[in-house]
Amino acid sequence: MDPNGLEEALDLSRDRSQYQGVYIYHPAKSGKSANEPPNKRRKVSSAASKDPKSSSQHFVPLLNGEESAEGVQQRLDTYKKLWTQQEQKIQGILEDVDAGVLTDVVSFVRETSPETCNGCIPTALVTVGSNVSSLSRLLSRLNEQLTSSGEGGVVVLESGDAPNLKSSLKNIIRLAVTNTEGNDGYHKFLTDRAGPRLLGYDLDLLNDYVQRKGTKKLVLALRDSEAFDPALLTDLLSLFQSWLDRIPFTVLLGISTSVELFEGRLPRSCVSLLQGKHFEVQDAGNCVDRIYETLQTDPNGKLWIGRNVTSTLFERASDFFLTPEAFSRMVKYACMSHFFANPLSVLLGESSPPEVFQGRFMEAIRNLPSFRMYCEDLVEAGSPTEVRDLLENDNHLLEEALNHLEVGQQKMRDIFQAVLLIHTCLQHTQATKKTSVSDLSVRALSGELSESQVVDDMLATVRAMDSTKLEDVLNILPVSLSKDSVLADIKADFSTLLEARTDSQPLRSEYNINSSVTKTTVVQQRIQLSKGKANLSKQDVEFTKIIDRLVAALQEHFEETLIRPQELFMHEAFLFDLRNPLKENFAPRPRFAIERAMASPFDYLISSSENDQKQTRISAKQPAAAILYQLYLESGALVNVHDLWQAFYAVFENEQGNKCDDRIVMALFYGALSDLRMFGMVKNSRKKTDHLAKSAWLGL
Repeated sequence: MDPNGLEEALDLSRDRSQYQGVYIYHPAKSGKSANEPPNKRRKVSSAASKDPKSSSQHFVPLLNGEESAEGVQQRLDTYKKLWTQQEQKIQGILEDVDAGVLTDVVSFVRETSPETCNGCIPTALVTVGSNVSSLSRLLSRLNEQLTSSGEGGVVVLESGDAPNLKSSLKNIIRLAVTNTEGNDGYHKFLTDRAGPRLLGYDLDLLNDYVQRKGTKKLVLALRDSEAFDPALLTDLLSLFQSWLDRIPFTVLLGISTSVELFEGRLPRSCVSLLQGKHFEVQDAGNCVDRIYETLQTDPNGKLWIGRNVTSTLFERASDFFLTPEAFSRMVKYACMSHFFANPLSVLLGESSPPEVFQGRFMEAIRNLPSFRMYCEDLVEAGSPTEVRDLLENDNHLLEEALNHLEVGQQKMRDIFQAVLLIHTCLQHTQATKKTSVSDLSVRALSGELSESQVVDDMLATVRAMDSTKLEDVLNILPVSLSKDSVLADIKADFSTLLEARTDSQPLRSEYNINSSVTKTTVVQQRIQLSKGKANLSKQDVEFTKIIDRLVAALQEHFEETLIRPQELFMHEAFLFDLRNPLKENFAPRPRFAIERAMASPFDYLISSSENDQKQTRISAKQPAAAILYQLYLESGALVNVHDLWQAFYAVFENEQGNKCDDRIVMALFYGALSDLRMFGMVKNSRKKTDHLAKSAWLGL
């Protein structure tokens, strides 16, 4: 396409020069006057607008574009259904975390009044620390309860909405009315009000609204109260205190530091207006661990995130503050990436049409690393016929793949049930640092947990348990372990032993610290201390045998269960362990991307010639900013502008020869130089007026 046609297709013919710092001037054509409007072009509807399905399709066909439309839709539907279930679990966790504080705050708002607070403003001081998002959830649910019961509502005021007293009052009145009436109701309330017209910041408006609605509690929440101007906050609270007999104000202050520091910033006259109670929101770290534990240890789970993704998630959670909502978004992106880029994820659906398993789908299974390892194991086991059937018979391969998919998913469930069992037993240890579920999961997903010191510590803890603690552990055994005949016999013998016990004291094994005694012996006027085992009762001896049987059964169970998930056939379908998509999107490197785009522009640009994409030398076909940047890399700390211009012009002169226009190249040079200045790569030099100083180096 010629340049004029390209400009017309991209609608570049209109004059945008008034918004550009540097531009190339193109004189108007002689055929038309400058004021004559351009010809109207007939609008042609695109093919996408004719197809309603294509506009709603979010996933693209995989397998080199040969994936069936049914398979694409199946992946999308499965992802939506799976994440809907996961999101409900996450919301349940967040509601459970906020339930305690929400109940206390609601009861405080309903039970307090200016009379109970000695004429002061009822105030709830909520310390959130770094978990700022929890306050938003708390205020939202508090508003839902108050509005649903008709008692009132919550007005959330940000520090940015309160530059001065008048603006603050106006925003408070507007937010209070729109909370129940909406924007249209707010304007109607202002226009239809009888009597003299009041200004937008007059609290008589809010008083009329409260009287009309019968509001009993109006909570004014200052989400970031520490960012408010103390003088403005004092004026606001003084004004609210004078209106308490007409407007039932309750103030809720969100505090990120501590109550003492916040109180120290306010004058005494302001503090004397407040009386209330302090509430503390739970830390977000515990909430993040609960979300991960719930999603990974789901007994009906179908998809799990692997070791690399888990490490990335918790590295980011430890290096930066990660709210539960941000953590959920990262998990959602990982789940979406799996369904978006993996054609095998269609197998996670309830049922798939036969068209999905045709074409290259079976070839994709045969190219899996896990399929290769599975065939090697079959050959070593002496089953070459089975390998031939898998390579030649698509129906047999599909049947085996589906069977191993179910087996692999069940093994993943067993792995995380074993992780929960180990974590529960480790809670009874006296270690100062408790091992979290995420740490155990990382080791389990890498196949290192079964031979780690953590399992040895857990078994040592089980050996030292008394009968009371052991009874609690036996009640939380995984379903797969409880069905084992050996464990069933152990539980039956243990129950019989507890029923036959005559003493109220718990039973102790010989491994318990209370079962050892210290003996003192005097030899040649020297005292020698020796430890020995105390005389155990018959029931304690039987209890010790039960402990030994249980530890042996747990060791065998861990050896069978805690396997390396990457060795399972078809693990690519139910285990997402790609670190790069998650890391590049949630920990981007903008400088690296800019440097790469400037140094190798055809990595991002589409060119009609393959030679343009393969060439690495500076060419006039590259963008002007990229050309100047590559010349800039070859210079020293100080760059002579004239030398830089000569080198830039030489690039165009070598390729265009006599057709090179100095004015156009100069305009491109000025535009590219302004781009480099905008990126912060060059600045004016104070030493030499005709030089530029480099302020950034590649890779530094």
